[in-house]
Amino acid sequence: MWPYPRTLAHRGGGTLAPENTLAALRCGLAYGYRAVEFDVMLASDGVPVVVHDPELGRTVAGSGHINDYTAAQLGAMEAGVWFGPEFAGEGVPTFEAVVAYCKAQRIWMNIEIKPAPGFDVQTGTVVARATRDYFAQEIAAGELLPLLSSFSIAALGAAHHAAPELARGWLVEQIPDDWARTAKELGVVAIHCDHQQLTPELAREVKDAGYGLFCYTVNTPERASELLAWGVDGFCTDRIDLIKSS
Repeated sequence: MWPYPRTLAHRGGGTLAPENTLAALRCGLAYGYRAVEFDVMLASDGVPVVVHDPELGRTVAGSGHINDYTAAQLGAMEAGVWFGPEFAGEGVPTFEAVVAYCKAQRIWMNIEIKPAPGFDVQTGTVVARATRDYFAQEIAAGELLPLLSSFSIAALGAAHHAAPELARGWLVEQIPDDWARTAKELGVVAIHCDHQQLTPELAREVKDAGYGLFCYTVNTPERASELLAWGVDGFCTDRIDLIKSS
């Protein structure tokens, strides 16, 4: 049900580095994390980039929307100094650069497809095709592959159509009553949910139905232990300094 790592560094380095940057990946690795979660959306030229918010301003200096700019323009923007002066010069990385780093360091990836409004199908298609191409050798060899996930049902459907060999997880905040029907229709292998909305009964229901169960974002060892006791297979965390990688 869940052949993947148990603990993932949220957006690369959790609370210890500017999210969704190469610096965050280096930070996560320094704490022993060889499994990460990060977000991918499309720049204006259709190139997938690693960033969470569709608008500039919170983690990337500037104004407007991510898809107002090309990948090269985003790469030249400041995405690190907001976190600390030692991270000045970190730009928005391309998906290709992040995958290259992770592959070189043998870091497993949960790739969240994060479409800008109105770009669900396009983003799901591009990210899935790119992932398939980057991992062509691993697919042929039957090795463990990244897991695609998304809140967007349209993006998940497009990803499946573009690269059916890649497994997908359905992201929800709270698991809905009709989750099993939707999960079957989507053909996903796992349900990803907000741990604060999960109950032991729901966890058992998901596991009994044969799905992997993943939670976000778990930041205390005590809560992590509790969720694992409920049958949760894995989780991402911002506190890579408190929760050991496993």
